[in-house]
Parts: sequence; structure tokens; C-alpha cells
Amino acid sequence: MTQHTPASQPGLERFDPPSGPLSGLNLVRLERSGAILHLRLNRPAKRNSVSDEMLRQIHTVFLNLPADVRVLILSGEGEHFSAGLDLSEVSERTVAEGIHHSRAWHACFESIQFGPVPVIAVLHGAVVGGGLELAASAHLRVSEAGTFYALPEGTRGIFVGGGGSVRISRLIGTALMTDMMLTVRVLDANEGLTASLATYLVPSGEGLAKALELAVRIAGNAPLSNYAITQALPRIGEMSPAEGLFVESLMSSIAQGDEAAKERVRAFLQKRAAKVERR
Repeated sequence: MTQHTPASQPGLERFDPPSGPLSGLNLVRLERSGAILHLRLNRPAKRNSVSDEMLRQIHTVFLNLPADVRVLILSGEGEHFSAGLDLSEVSERTVAEGIHHSRAWHACFESIQFGPVPVIAVLHGAVVGGGLELAASAHLRVSEAGTFYALPEGTRGIFVGGGGSVRISRLIGTALMTDMMLTVRVLDANEGLTASLATYLVPSGEGLAKALELAVRIAGNAPLSNYAITQALPRIGEMSPAEGLFVESLMSSIAQGDEAAKERVRAFLQKRAAKVERR
């Protein structure tokens, strides 16, 4: 079968520092285009199942992002985004080891959701189990037409351990997540879009191009605004209305007080910035 890999786009170049924490990574591939970093899961023979070492390498990237990166794109090499947890590493763990392993996934995915830059996931093929948990930690998800979603933990005798009970249930609701886990219900790309597992749906092979288009737009925003959006919105959503409105006032004032924001407002008032138009 011919492998489907989101093709590298013009302007993306291999990023492989000769030294430091981002050097010598073999289970992820890094590419750059200006302020945009592309992280591609690189275990296609295993459907990009997430081993302990791959998890460590993903976490390493997010803990050591170059200071001038403004947006990160996350995708998978080969026919699939990720088939989830590498089950070959599960069977011999003790209960205590299992807890520590789950917490390692939590730490990694927290560094994605609450890291310094917005993250766009490009989804194709299988987005299953831990792969769906990984995708759910991104801020935007671009799905290609052949994408399918599943949570087969029930049939495997396990439970989600990478934050899915929190992130996925908030995206699609507890009822649908329960159905997917109990019955191994598989959602296709259109059903995933309807359920909010994807933010955009594009034809097969066009996911990376769409993600780059979005990344360029996002990278052009004021960095403090991007940070406020990705950091404050999910937290405000967990607060009571009164607390959320107060934090909103604080974040609004902080963002408006930034000099970059003031210059953008001046540019708009002086008609040096474009108005919002229907796309």
C-alpha cells in the first residue's frame, strides 16, 4: 500500500540542530519555516504508536522550543497520524508504574496545551486512543478526508491515561465518549468535524497546506494575544461565571497594555490595517 504522508510544503526546511536538547531526535522530525516549527511523528511502521521514547522526544521539543517560534504544527509520517499507545510496553507494568506512566503523558500534553505557542494538529488516517488524546491537546485540528477516530480502550482492558477523560470529553461530551469507549464506535472525518474533534476538514493530502496557511495567519498576531487566548480561555471555561468575567477583565487589560497591541490598534484607526472580510 502506498504510504500517505502530508507532503512537505515550500519553505519548510529540515531543522536538526547539531547540539542541544533538540539534536539527534529520531522518533520525531523537525522542519522550520520562519516562525513556524513543524513536528512530524516519525514511527510510520508502527502507525506512529507512542512509545515511552517517542513521548519523551515530543515532550523535549515542547520544553525546548526556540524562542523565535510563534506556532507549531504537529503531524504524522506515513498512512496515519497516530494509532495511540504502544501496547507492547504496557503488559508488564505494575500499578505504580502505570500511574507514573500516565502522569508522564499528562506532563507532555500539558506542555502542548499550555505551552508558549499555539499548536495545530494535522490529522489523517488513524487518530486512535492515545493518538486522539494527543490531538485533543492541540489548539486547532485540521482533518483530512480519510481520517477516522476511535477509543478502543474498553476492548483492550485499559482506560484512557493521557488526559482524554478531560480533554476529549470536553470536546465531544461524556455521552459520545462513553459510546466510543464501550462499543469501539468509529467516527469518520465528517462525524469527527461535527463532534468537534476537528476544527477544519480538507481533502486528503491538503492538511499540511491548510495548517501552514493558518499558522502564517496566527504567527502574524501579537504574541501576547496568542498567549492569552491559549492560556486563559480554557481556564476561564472551568471557572464560575463571576470568576471567569473577572479574569477576562484582567487578561483584556494586560493584552491591551502591550505596546504591540497599541500599535495594531493605531494602525487600524489610521486605516493602515485591513478590515475583517468574509473569506
